[in-house]
Amino acid sequence: MSVINNYDVIVVGGGHAGAEAAHAAARIGVKTALVTMSRQTIAQLSCNPAIGGLAKGQIAREVDAMGGLMGLATDIGGIQFRMLNRSKGPAVWAPRAQADKDLYPRAVQDLLAKCPNLDIIEETAAQLKVTGSAITGLVCESGLQLEAPTVVLTAGTFLRGLMHLGTEQIKGGRFEEPSSEYLTDSLEQLGIHTERLKTGTPARIDAASIDYDKVAIQPGDEVPVPFSFLNDRIAQEQMCCWITFTNEQTHNIIRNNLDRAPMVTGQIQSAGPRYCPSIETKIMRFADKDRHQIFLEPEGRTTNSVYCNGISTSLPRDVQVEMIRSIKGLEHAKILRYAYAIEYDYVPPLQIRATLETKKVRGLFLAGQINGTSGYEEAAGQGLIAGVNAARYVKGQEPVILGRDQAYIGVLIDDLVTRGVDEPYRMFTSRAEHRLLLRSDNADERLTPLGRQWGVVDDNRWEAFQAKQAQKQQIRDYIESYRIDGKHLRSLLCQMGHDQNWLTDAVPELIEKNVDPFALQTIVNDIRYAGYVEKQKKLIERYKQTENVKLPRNFDYTAIPQLSNEAKSRLNKIQPENLGQASRVTGINPADITVLMVYLRKQS
Repeated sequence: MSVINNYDVIVVGGGHAGAEAAHAAARIGVKTALVTMSRQTIAQLSCNPAIGGLAKGQIAREVDAMGGLMGLATDIGGIQFRMLNRSKGPAVWAPRAQADKDLYPRAVQDLLAKCPNLDIIEETAAQLKVTGSAITGLVCESGLQLEAPTVVLTAGTFLRGLMHLGTEQIKGGRFEEPSSEYLTDSLEQLGIHTERLKTGTPARIDAASIDYDKVAIQPGDEVPVPFSFLNDRIAQEQMCCWITFTNEQTHNIIRNNLDRAPMVTGQIQSAGPRYCPSIETKIMRFADKDRHQIFLEPEGRTTNSVYCNGISTSLPRDVQVEMIRSIKGLEHAKILRYAYAIEYDYVPPLQIRATLETKKVRGLFLAGQINGTSGYEEAAGQGLIAGVNAARYVKGQEPVILGRDQAYIGVLIDDLVTRGVDEPYRMFTSRAEHRLLLRSDNADERLTPLGRQWGVVDDNRWEAFQAKQAQKQQIRDYIESYRIDGKHLRSLLCQMGHDQNWLTDAVPELIEKNVDPFALQTIVNDIRYAGYVEKQKKLIERYKQTENVKLPRNFDYTAIPQLSNEAKSRLNKIQPENLGQASRVTGINPADITVLMVYLRKQS
């Protein structure tokens, strides 16, 4: 039995959480091992070949702003770029890119291969090694033992993964890949409770079998916005997507076969994603709707595979064929890969801290779907923070926690560790109470300085950021001093209809100065929403009075008799880090917070 003991951080799993965690830890300068079943499947787009979208696009740009991989890989592997929600305010504008399922993971793999302090080890993790209540390493199925004071577990859907296709059940973490059958037992032995969740993926069809005269074309943006703040343009040619709809015939086929649907028969009992349901769930939940939208999305430039976004299902193969061929434009569709649902183990996240370290085992961090989330972006955001905190743990430094006012990633993690989940968590802009501050265009201003402090942002990114900020300041100064017909340009920008396009028409010098259009957009947004932003900042300052009041760790709240029984139970379970987090715990009321404040004053 061989033992490798020269690592500081071991990351288990090569999905989006694992890739970001390994990259972040290694960039900080600690010796890191990424343990994955296959290096060829690192950062694979196992479901939808797309990055970003509503709220998810903000997270992807936040990951990039802190020196992560996702934005760079998207700009390399993207085949269609769109800015969603442009008809609404910039706080909810969301970048989205259709990605090439081969180019995107290859880009991540290439970036990891160039990363110092990182080894990629092709093994299947089997057991966590613990001494006392602290992690000491990992045992692989082959018998190989890796020793390290920290482990970041990012198992995705692989923990006892079970795929469902009609009555057929196949063990696996995803299509044609084995599951991890032993790690759950290891977690349970450490006192970490696990439960089951479910997700799914739709069929892929042959692009040549689509009747394009019957479906609506969906092109990308004329001027695509890059995901990475290091890039100022997207050079590659964009591909089109298409739109079609289910119909009453489709719905009847599904209704007539619900007795063969695992979600209905009880074969699947785990909760699935509420906001990305299977087509059979849609038919039952929205019985009054006569059609549902389907996006036909190419999976790459060199493949004929098309992803049918909107008809995820676990129905049997013969029903899938009949259902798909009832849809306009897909009457002669050739299925290349059938849809399936997958059940997997996860760790209910009330068992982890806001640092993503488990409460039971010191040095063990969890990130991604193992914490009950869905989506590549949510996983990547958690992975980066877990990787940073694992590295800081090794170095004996204080952990980092992003606030709800700093990042969508902060909102995501706070929601997980404070409220828990009973279904796969998906980020929405509505979850962020300070979303006016958390725009996709200003993620670098919010987070790149933090990434620099932590050691994740390298010199190249930092110098580019500083140069961009200097240019922005010059533009701001110029706008402040500029007048049109005696009126301040800044005041005119606050008027209805005076947007970035109006500005460049009214002040052509900005184009002549070769001003970065994306930087200019951020400045216009800052000016137009300055009053609202100022109000939010004042509100945040009031909130920080409670966020800064630390609560004792591993405290027995039954020792405070004035608390309600419900408050004692919930606070003992969650063990909030501070008074602000305690106030967000479900079931905690203002009277409970007042009791806590009085108690803390008496103890000080």
